[in-house]
Amino acid sequence: MEEKRITKENLIKLGSNWVNDGMNVYVNNGKKYTLMKLHEEDLKGFEEAPPLMSYKEIVFPKTEPILYYKKSQKEVEIIEPKIGGVKNIVIGAKPCDAKSISIMSKVFNWDYKDSFFNVRAEESVIIGMACKYNDEHCFCTSVGISPVSTDGSDLFLIPLANDNFGVRIISDKGKELISKYESYFTNGDSEESENVLSSIPIPEKKFNAENVKSWLDKNFESEFWNTTAEMCLGCSQCAFVCPVCHCFDIVDEDYSFTEGRRMKNWDACQNGLFTKHASGHNPRDKQPKRYRQRVSHKFKYYKDKFDEYLCTGCGRCSRGCPAGIDIGEIVERIDKLTN
Repeated sequence: MEEKRITKENLIKLGSNWVNDGMNVYVNNGKKYTLMKLHEEDLKGFEEAPPLMSYKEIVFPKTEPILYYKKSQKEVEIIEPKIGGVKNIVIGAKPCDAKSISIMSKVFNWDYKDSFFNVRAEESVIIGMACKYNDEHCFCTSVGISPVSTDGSDLFLIPLANDNFGVRIISDKGKELISKYESYFTNGDSEESENVLSSIPIPEKKFNAENVKSWLDKNFESEFWNTTAEMCLGCSQCAFVCPVCHCFDIVDEDYSFTEGRRMKNWDACQNGLFTKHASGHNPRDKQPKRYRQRVSHKFKYYKDKFDEYLCTGCGRCSRGCPAGIDIGEIVERIDKLTN
């Protein structure tokens, strides 16, 4: 694997060049992946904890038009929106975020290829970063990721001494991105980088995901769900901060009697109306059923369909839950039920 080295100062200059070249550059500033013009302050927090929000909305916006329409007495004119056209660069993505696009791409290319997602994903370059952060809500190792995983990254940063970074070239997309900016880099030292990576603690697995799936296969009607979700408020904070939750609804919005647009908006299985039918019937009419869906989707249904867990173990849903629900702790309890 080819490796280079870059100073923090040159990384800032490089980002500024990308901005000047018309690219969108997003930086993990400690709170969220923010569109920046890049200066020293922009990189203040990007080596620390994962930000409160993932960068999911870069490839899957919270709301977006999928078509515009004009109506006349005899016909309806459909106007296609323009998608993409600008390269997106994410600097400092933790491994639990870097993997997100490849996970979501399974469902967005299943029975229908979603060009809205695919165009943005293709135009995005992910510069991942080794993660030294770990708290009680992290469980990336339990779902097949690690703090030093390069999965999903196009380039991968390794923090070295004296404000230097090792830069591993993971994909052709990453190699192409830096090909015109060789002057910012020097030759890398893979041995030094390996020493740093080997010094990063790899957390022990908190649960066996295969055991969890096995239990979910057989316990759809278990009483476990009635007590597990009794505190859930149905606010959907967990879905909105999750790097891989992808549910949406589609609504038509009329501007006038003759014009309007069709919008795709984030939705979530914790919302009370998410599964309500036009008839009035709601198969998930109570919160325990909705929380069962959340856990089952992540650790059973997606695995059944795409051989992939719909979870990266980032812990955001638990850190931000106003009711204090910890999905990692719940899945640990399920794992223990199999013993």
